[in-house]
Amino acid sequence: MRVLVIGGAGYIGSHAVKKLVAEGDDVVVLDALYTGHRKAVDPKAKFYQGDIEDTFLVSKILRDEKIDAVMHFAAYSLVPESVKRPLKYYDNNVNGMISLLRAMNDAGTKYLIFSSSAATYGVPKKLPITEDTPLDPINPYGETKMMMEKIMAWADKADGIKYTALRYFNVAGAAEDGTIGEDHAPETHLIPNILKSAISGDGKFTIFGDDYNTKDGTNVRDYVQVEDLIDAHILALKHLMKTNKSDVFNLGTAHGYSNLEILESTKKVTGIDIPYTMGPRRGGDPDSLVADSTQSKNYFGLVTKA
Repeated sequence: MRVLVIGGAGYIGSHAVKKLVAEGDDVVVLDALYTGHRKAVDPKAKFYQGDIEDTFLVSKILRDEKIDAVMHFAAYSLVPESVKRPLKYYDNNVNGMISLLRAMNDAGTKYLIFSSSAATYGVPKKLPITEDTPLDPINPYGETKMMMEKIMAWADKADGIKYTALRYFNVAGAAEDGTIGEDHAPETHLIPNILKSAISGDGKFTIFGDDYNTKDGTNVRDYVQVEDLIDAHILALKHLMKTNKSDVFNLGTAHGYSNLEILESTKKVTGIDIPYTMGPRRGGDPDSLVADSTQSKNYFGLVTKA
């Protein structure tokens, strides 16, 4: 199978490229390198530097490389930044999806795996969250992901482009062999920032908010190991091509951990008493997000580890 991975030089996309190559697929990567890293791309994958909003370029790649399916990881994804710079997110995320679907329709490529988000749910009334939970995002990032899903649904009806949207929660970890992992600038994810503080001992690690409606007042999230996540993408692609039916799935472990619980676990593992400060809430952060992944387990046999 020939797969185009858009955003394949980023954290999650580079792990997808690595796994697809290991499975024997022919992999092509398109990445603008705004936040991704060229060195993170498996050398066995063919690389193009370019923007998803360049419809002509994407269509040309799809045609020239005879692509069977696309994996889309190229959206901006920082919730606080989306609150401060909403137009940046609507431009890249929504317009990028429109450009991609136009290119896929032009090239006759009919299968799309989309990296969606639990941010589409906003502040759910009950946990764990199922795929039937109403979508009510509370930040521009989550709203763009919701809009992208809706656009795909209409493109399916009009043009027959079949998709699977994978709504996942927090992603963590690195490749088992240690060759690639998280490498953001600036780093915003909780676990690498705790580990950086443990190594440096600078006391600059901050937990944002202790007044949420959770057991200890800090945010609760469902963490998925990145390689498990990519296994799910590959299983979802195989399921999509077998059934030819568009669908939406949650990806998570059904276990939530608070920021303070993650911090305490890191202290135990490292043996370091990691100093931290308690800061104010960040804009757009829901209290708790925990997945019900029953549907993905039933449909394509996903197994995620807490």
